[in-house]
This record gives sequence, structure tokens and C-alpha cells, in this order.
Amino acid sequence: MGGRVAGLWRHPLKSHGREALTSVLLHSGGTLPWDRRWAVIHEASHVDAGNPAWAPCANFATGARNPALMAITARLDAEGRSLALSHPDRPQISFRPDERSDVWRFLDWLEPLIDPAQPRPAGIVRLPGRGMTDTEYASVSILSLSSLAALSEAAGTALSPARFRGNIWLDGLPPWAEFGLTGREIAIGSARLRVVEPIRRCRATTANPETGAVDLDTLALLESGWGHRDFGIYAEVVAGGEIALGDPMQEAA
Repeated sequence: MGGRVAGLWRHPLKSHGREALTSVLLHSGGTLPWDRRWAVIHEASHVDAGNPAWAPCANFATGARNPALMAITARLDAEGRSLALSHPDRPQISFRPDERSDVWRFLDWLEPLIDPAQPRPAGIVRLPGRGMTDTEYASVSILSLSSLAALSEAAGTALSPARFRGNIWLDGLPPWAEFGLTGREIAIGSARLRVVEPIRRCRATTANPETGAVDLDTLALLESGWGHRDFGIYAEVVAGGEIALGDPMQEAA
């Protein structure tokens, strides 16, 4: 089974923007660098902002409950100190997620994008040593453009990869073949990863990443067409190395 890297993405602020990369250096046991480095807690969150630990998505402002967030794009500066966000309905903002005065300015910018029925954003936390991924373990997500094409055919429209907020997109695999890698080690570029499990999807994928409006029941499509709500796989980095666009993926020897 083979394939090649067709896309690399990081999401510096969990659920608040995506940024394309051309290469990335993975480290053993880590997440993709700067991916989900920060997360937005809300008024009902159980996360201790003074001593944050990993917590489930329900503790954060996410696209599943606030679909407008799905239309945010991001740009992180080279040193990781400043983050610029854009949204079709908001002016661009640049701020420092680790600076309290900047965080309050960001929360004011964010407020119109939060569903009125949801708890209000209350701050930003940073998880020491790793990103605040959706998994309790440090994970990297791997997705297939062939599977996306199959889902797009079922939907009757071309679906953007941005709906699924993946880290590594592969091209050249048969549709859904990525699920067969569960429990195996793979090599991409000079890195090695162990595939842990499929990614069970949530309502965030029902929102159009260009507009932030819910426009397609992706979960029902997956259920009716394939009997599950899985799209993509989670993997752990077992040996660090560089991954770049065009690099091959193959099962590790």
C-alpha cells in the first residue's frame, strides 16, 4: 500500500483556524509542532486555566457547537509568538495568545462567531509539552483524498479537505484503505508513526469551511454509505523525522 503526502496542515489555536505547510519536523511522542498549541476555554469549562491538563472537547469553544469557527484561517509567525486570524465576517486580527491583554482583545473579536446558545469564551490555555488534540494521547491525524473523493461523490458536490481539519493528507490510496493501517507502523518521509484508531467525526464537519454555515449532513452520509462516522486515522509518532509535500507513505518494514 502506498501513497504520497498531498497536504500538510496545522491548527495553532484549537478549532480556530487552519494553516497550510510545505514541510514539518515531527518529534517522537509529540503532536505536529504548533498544532492545537492553544485552546479557547469557555465559562462552563472544567479546565484549570492556571494548571491546564488535557481535557475533552466539551471544555472548549469548538466548531461542533459553533459552526462559524470553521471558516477561520490562521497564520502563525516564525517564532510562534503572534497569531493572525481571518474570517469572512470579521476583520483580520493579530494577537499574542500568551499575553493576557491580547487575549481579551481576541475574545472581543471572537464573540460574534459564538452561537448565542453556547457558553461564552473565557480565555486561552496552553498545554505544556504538546498540543490539545482531540485524543488524550499526543496524536497526528492522517486523512485520504481518495476517501474524500468517495464522500464527495455521495454528497453530489466537491468537499473541501478543510472540513476535516487533518494534519497529513495522502493521495494515491484506495478509498478507505487507511482504516486497514490500524495497529501498524508506517513511514512517511523520514518519520515513523503507529496508527492507533479511526477518527470518529462530529458535527464540525457539517459546516462549510468557506462560510462557516452548516450546509451538509456529513455524519448521515457516512452512516448511510458506509455504516460508521469515521473519517481519517489517528497516529502516534514513534520516530521523529521530516515530512514534506510529495513524500511517499509506506508500511514500515
